[in-house]
Amino acid sequence: MEPIKEPSTPLVLLSSSPHIHSGHTVPAAMREVILALVPAVLASFYYFRMSALSVILACVISAMVFEAICQKLMNRPITTYDCSAALTGLLLALCLPPSFPISLAIMGSFFAIVIGKMVFGGLGCNVFNPAHLGRAILLASYPQQMTTWLLPVTASTTLNAVTSATMKSDAVSSATPLVSMRIAESLWQTGQQATNQLPSLWNLFIGNVGGSLGETCVPALLVGGLFLIWRGHVDWRIPFFYLATVAVITGIYGGVRGYDSIFPLYHLLAGGLMIGSFFMATDWVTSPITKRGRIIYAIGLGVLTALIRLRGSYVEGVCYSILMMNMVTPLIDKYVCNISFGGGAKK
Repeated sequence: MEPIKEPSTPLVLLSSSPHIHSGHTVPAAMREVILALVPAVLASFYYFRMSALSVILACVISAMVFEAICQKLMNRPITTYDCSAALTGLLLALCLPPSFPISLAIMGSFFAIVIGKMVFGGLGCNVFNPAHLGRAILLASYPQQMTTWLLPVTASTTLNAVTSATMKSDAVSSATPLVSMRIAESLWQTGQQATNQLPSLWNLFIGNVGGSLGETCVPALLVGGLFLIWRGHVDWRIPFFYLATVAVITGIYGGVRGYDSIFPLYHLLAGGLMIGSFFMATDWVTSPITKRGRIIYAIGLGVLTALIRLRGSYVEGVCYSILMMNMVTPLIDKYVCNISFGGGAKK
């Protein structure tokens, strides 16, 4: 029997895609998203002091612990080092009021990690944005605690104050800008002037108003969002078309009803729209994979957010809009497909 001869040309080993690595890893990407949230975190410390620190630490640490426990029970390697659980906990904390009880914040991390992520199979398998799912469950379970807001300690105690100083900090309980806007709408409908009863656009822009920890300071969120776009972690189409859709719908609605010209600006700057458009709606797992699909997804987010804010009894619509569009993402990916290479059409 003749010995097997070595081939004259070297063997080519084939493996599954991807064949070209971009250099990005999951831990590195997660760390850069956390880095992009640092300005918002610093702003929350500035405006809400120790209340912000306690809520953020509780959510981040408990999220990492819950993920490690789930992975241990599922006989999987513990991967808390990839920072995905820490990022989920941080995003959840930034969506909570500064006066939120620590025990309920830990419960929110349980909902986000266990219900929103691990029951679906872990990282990359979840259907819904885990942080917003945790927030939605908390809002349904503890509506009073989730809608009790504090003015920043830097704000005047007379700005939208509805009670005297609280026992927890130097801030006072207050209405959020969106609640104030809803009151202003009722006054505008009766022909009264209500603009002077609203926080100034400047205070709304810099975050010197009541609201969740990470949603008030627009410059901090814009800096972080633009950083993610520059680093390629976020497709600009989602935040751009999301914000544009809300601006167009609220502008038309306000114009038809004769509201003040600042009406669409208030909806852009107030509430969780900025943090939702840059950090929540752009989640890699729960948003569409195609360019056209992302535009459709973003427009759907804008329509739902505007409808909930304008016609719903709940003044904020970002959280539920994102969760509803998360459910539609698989359909968008199914019916909005890129043309195969050589198909003669653009993506």
